[in-house]
Amino acid sequence: MMNTTDYENIWQKSLIYVTDEFALPPVVLQAGEAIIGTLGNFSVSTGKAKAKKTFNVSAIVAAALVNGQVLEYKASFPESKRTILYFDTEQSPYHCQLVMQRILRLAGLQIDREPEHLKFSHLRAIADPNERREIIRYAIYNTPNVGLVVIDGIRDLMLDINNSTEATKLVGDLMQWTSEQNIHIQTVLHLNKGDDNAQGHIGTELNNKAETVLQVTRDSTLPERSIVAPAIIRSKPFDKFAFRLKEMEDEVCIPEVDSTYTDNELKPHRHSYHDLSDTEHRKA
Repeated sequence: MMNTTDYENIWQKSLIYVTDEFALPPVVLQAGEAIIGTLGNFSVSTGKAKAKKTFNVSAIVAAALVNGQVLEYKASFPESKRTILYFDTEQSPYHCQLVMQRILRLAGLQIDREPEHLKFSHLRAIADPNERREIIRYAIYNTPNVGLVVIDGIRDLMLDINNSTEATKLVGDLMQWTSEQNIHIQTVLHLNKGDDNAQGHIGTELNNKAETVLQVTRDSTLPERSIVAPAIIRSKPFDKFAFRLKEMEDEVCIPEVDSTYTDNELKPHRHSYHDLSDTEHRKA
């Protein structure tokens, strides 16, 4: 329990004054011209089973690894924030290594040489969700130059996805880690089978607090194609894009943009806040 002095210090540090000067959070991830990730915030990738969510996240990580463009994603991390931590809570070491190889292939790097800026951790064998969470916390606070953290399977950091208290605490951790360490966290969460809602109370909390929520869906007309769309975004939305899998000579499958895809959904002609530029958004 904090004493009154601790509360006084926290209260004073929380105050914002009209004469304070704040810089905009550094933009580190974009899709086209849309901002999907800044330092000090977190984002979410969602999708149903077999939608190829991890393939999409692999492209984001590859872009961060080269600090350039992969698929439709562009990364621009400061040199002091180039280290990437990737935590997989669902897959075996064998399949985690395949993901790592895919990331390196997308980044144009050799798969027989350890990458300088990527640390990949598999946590499936850790039985206690709270212990998984503490391992992630430890790595974030004790690894130099971290800029991007991926948690592929965030529901495995809690016992019950429908427990509102657990969900609030977990999302509170994400907000604390990103704020204190000035990093960006990308999380992955399944959608419900019967609808397009993120699973459980944790899904609701993530949607409420995330900077961006990306939704990956299988194309109903072409099942081998996946479509990426901005479900929730603070920036001006980017146009949907699609990707298919391509098998390389070494049998590593990587996603590549499907240029034949067109978004046939009718778009409203009325003006909305989405029509504002990013600069106008910030002024609003």
